[in-house]
Amino acid sequence: QVQLVESGGGLVQAGGALRLSCAVSGRTINDYPMGWFRQAPGKEREFVAAIDWSGSATYYGDSVKGRFTISRGNAKNTVYLQMNNLKPEDTAVYYCAADSRLSQVRSGESDYWGQGTQVTVSS
Repeated sequence: QVQLVESGGGLVQAGGALRLSCAVSGRTINDYPMGWFRQAPGKEREFVAAIDWSGSATYYGDSVKGRFTISRGNAKNTVYLQMNNLKPEDTAVYYCAADSRLSQVRSGESDYWGQGTQVTVSS
């Protein structure tokens, strides 16, 4: 019903920046709250950021506050994650997520997930 596709990952040196995109498609009645999670090998999935349907409210995990910014495109079918001042510990596969409830997105219980995009930060 809803599909999410991430893009924009890659290899970057510490202190650099990347901008991830998540394109949303499928049957749409309402714009969904969306978010970003990440998972490093052998580690549990970690909340990164979330945004409400209008783009007016944003939320961030403690480890990325002040460095990452989540935003929605004007058409509301694309969500971005601007990642600045990247650190090696940011290395992970980044997943976008969507759900009809913001609380589900923030808690990592979204109904819809993308396939992920790899972000690697070298030192």
